Amino acid sequence: MSHAPSFHPDYVDEAGRPIFHPEEEPHHPEGHSTMLGFWMYLMSDCLIFAMLFAVYAVLGANYAAGPSPKDLFDLPLVALNTSMLLLSSITYGFAMLAMVKNRTAQMQAWLAITGLFGLCFLGIELYEFAHMIHLGATPQRSGFLSAFFFLVGTHGLHVTFGIIWLVTLMVQVAQKGLIPANKRRLMCLSLFWHFLDVIWIGVFTFVYLMGMLR
Repeated sequence: MSHAPSFHPDYVDEAGRPIFHPEEEPHHPEGHSTMLGFWMYLMSDCLIFAMLFAVYAVLGANYAAGPSPKDLFDLPLVALNTSMLLLSSITYGFAMLAMVKNRTAQMQAWLAITGLFGLCFLGIELYEFAHMIHLGATPQRSGFLSAFFFLVGTHGLHVTFGIIWLVTLMVQVAQKGLIPANKRRLMCLSLFWHFLDVIWIGVFTFVYLMGMLR
């Protein structure tokens, strides 16, 4: 059922008579513009990773008489690391379900678990990097290692940024609750987190598995 527009005096004319204007419905373009802008950012990130994958495809077999993937990669450790990121995506999904039901405490708990899985992922990745550098497999050693460190390291930086964003949102939710703005930000972070998960599956397949098969 439609309602007639309400009127209220905005100001008076020279004779002192009130002048009325229809009360306009409030517009909230912020949500649409935020999501659109974030999708554009994700598309630009896709292009960045596409270029990094292309660089690795060109340089991935350039060992310069140095160590190859079979000499460096520990697949069980990488599989464990992959499971950490996959589990973090699942727990973030649980957090979003709790958000839809306005269960703030439950959502915060799932977000905290997501952050812990993300930290475990970063810890294992840093251990892998440190071990490779200890063996002399530094980025400047060969084209393969340069492309590897650049691709995997860029993904790790994204995960680091995601964890910082996650903690920031948890603080904002604790202060202001599940207001529409916070829900919108949590949705954006959800897209970002699952995007990183998809990219890592590509890294695991293209870099680690195919590298061991060469």
